[in-house]
Amino acid sequence: MSDIDDDSEIYFSVKFLGRIQVVRPGGMQILTDAVQALQDPETVMDEKMKKTKVHLFVTRTAIDILEHKTKFMLYSCSLPSVSFCAVHPTLPKILGFVAKHPAADMYHCYIFQSKKFSHLLVSLIGDTFRAYKQEESLQGDRDLVVEALRHKNKVLERENAELKRRLQANGENAGGDKNIYENESDLDQISSRSGQVRFFSEDDKTPLHSNF
Repeated sequence: MSDIDDDSEIYFSVKFLGRIQVVRPGGMQILTDAVQALQDPETVMDEKMKKTKVHLFVTRTAIDILEHKTKFMLYSCSLPSVSFCAVHPTLPKILGFVAKHPAADMYHCYIFQSKKFSHLLVSLIGDTFRAYKQEESLQGDRDLVVEALRHKNKVLERENAELKRRLQANGENAGGDKNIYENESDLDQISSRSGQVRFFSEDDKTPLHSNF
């Protein structure tokens, strides 16, 4: 086992026995059948390895398998794609995990051998997976809160705009009524100053009086 400078990544030196396509995303029977298939010399597989030594990196977001000497990336499995991880029930040095193919609807079981760290590796992968899911859930909750606040802000903006529109409308109506009242007052003042209604024409020079 080795640690690197970044504490978010841990890697183990283990033997990679290979990977095999499986029919289900998990289960101990899937692991035992996959190990048995790898040990069967008649099994035809593209990814059957000869106990290749690799670095197995466990990060916060993925499990990476790198060739030991060249550091060439053999496989990289994102944590969300991992569906099962366990130590073989009768072969304690053998461990494996199942992950979904990133571009196809299929699953592969990746099988390793470690003399000392098989149980530790499985425990670490499980803890990392749970931590990832918890962080993902918290992020989802934060996104929901942000979305709710955005929606509330939009509702308040619409309510404020409607209130502003109503206030402006009420102000215009109040101004129009005031002008009407002022005009009516002017008429009253004119009427009060004179009770006479005058008709001017060439034929009628006599003022007509109206009693109010």
